[in-house]
Amino acid sequence: MDVSIIIVNYNTVSFLVGAIDSILAKTKNIEYEIIVVDNNSNDDSRTILSEKYDNKVIYLGLSENIGFGRANNEAAKIAKGRNLFFLNPDTVLLNNAVKILSDYLDNNHCVGCCGGNLVDVNNKPNISYLRVNIFSVFYELNEICFKLLSKMKFGKNCYYNHTNKPMKVKCIIGADLMIRKEIFVKLYGFDPDFFMYHEESELESRVIKMGYEIYNIPYAKIIHYEGKSFNNNKDKIRYDYLSRNMYIHKTYNKTIIIIINILYFIRIKIRLFIFIILRNKEKITLWSEINKQKIYYLSKIYN
Repeated sequence: MDVSIIIVNYNTVSFLVGAIDSILAKTKNIEYEIIVVDNNSNDDSRTILSEKYDNKVIYLGLSENIGFGRANNEAAKIAKGRNLFFLNPDTVLLNNAVKILSDYLDNNHCVGCCGGNLVDVNNKPNISYLRVNIFSVFYELNEICFKLLSKMKFGKNCYYNHTNKPMKVKCIIGADLMIRKEIFVKLYGFDPDFFMYHEESELESRVIKMGYEIYNIPYAKIIHYEGKSFNNNKDKIRYDYLSRNMYIHKTYNKTIIIIINILYFIRIKIRLFIFIILRNKEKITLWSEINKQKIYYLSKIYN
């Protein structure tokens, strides 16, 4: 089999149906399977998928919510595809993206994983990849400068490929990540320490360390609604922050970690200052919660 399309569901059955419908409508001339792994949802997804798709979808129900990466790992154990395509439920394929990405992997043996161009619901460019290492010193400096450094370095192709040519990148956004199964198995899959967020970046950093490259393929096009499986803002911020710290401690040395955290602290304070001046209550609440998470994390370390 060419591709195993793996989708993790957690109470997003309405989006999930849209994603599966688009796969069935757009995916042609390639042998594939669809595996939905469910993190103990209460959205009646098993019944809905069974009635709507019958044997077109393999349903793997879990007894608890084990997180994004670990759920994908469970699906990968039963996957038959030569390539694994990790697709978010809040996505819609706009063309034969599965075949486009799979063919690129098959024809370029130096490439370990790839992804397409993501757009939002209004067909506007969405963040599809990163061209610098996430949470690196450059990344934090760039964020402090409101992404000015990356715009100066990469122009309009910072996060979305406006060319018609494949582009080497540092990290594909996890909404549409395709990877060779043999590589995934050798790396033991997603790191189970991550519950959600940034596990794809950590995996891809290990793919690069193995000597493989990562590419964005712009003519594979997908809508990404973003974050529809997680609505509790405080929990989202907490998990994002925990995963951020886990990532940097697994990836960088102690000196770099100190510098990164200092820059991150500066970024938080600058954002808070600016949004207080602008009286943007929503952003003040967001960055205050991020600041609270950082203070809590530091207190856990030094107490």
